[in-house]
Amino acid sequence: MKLILITFCALLLMQFSWLQQNKPLEQSISDGAEIYQDFCLQCHLDTGEGVSGVFPPLANSDYLLNNIDLSIKGIKYGLSGPIVVNDEEYDGVMANQGLDNEEIADVMNYILNSWGNKSNDIITIERIAQVTE
Repeated sequence: MKLILITFCALLLMQFSWLQQNKPLEQSISDGAEIYQDFCLQCHLDTGEGVSGVFPPLANSDYLLNNIDLSIKGIKYGLSGPIVVNDEEYDGVMANQGLDNEEIADVMNYILNSWGNKSNDIITIERIAQVTE
């Protein structure tokens, strides 16, 4: 009987831990919208369209949707050098914004589900943690 109770408590603790680390997608998107306003809006604009030749678009961005882990890496560590987005080359620098893994997951979920973007991926803290330089 003790073993059953211990097993049940362990499973309950694991479930609670998972819920703490993985908020619902809607909440992550909402939190990501606030982060976007504070860190991304200046360059990529409120519409996610960016500035042609200077700041790449996030709205309907083939680069973003086809390179999710590289996009995460760019937010997490910064990005420099040429990239091609929607057949246009960009060769600027995006500095590391100093966001933690949860903030990066939230802003990625917001970006991947805004301005006509739709992704089946739900970006989690664990996925962010797996992306390295």
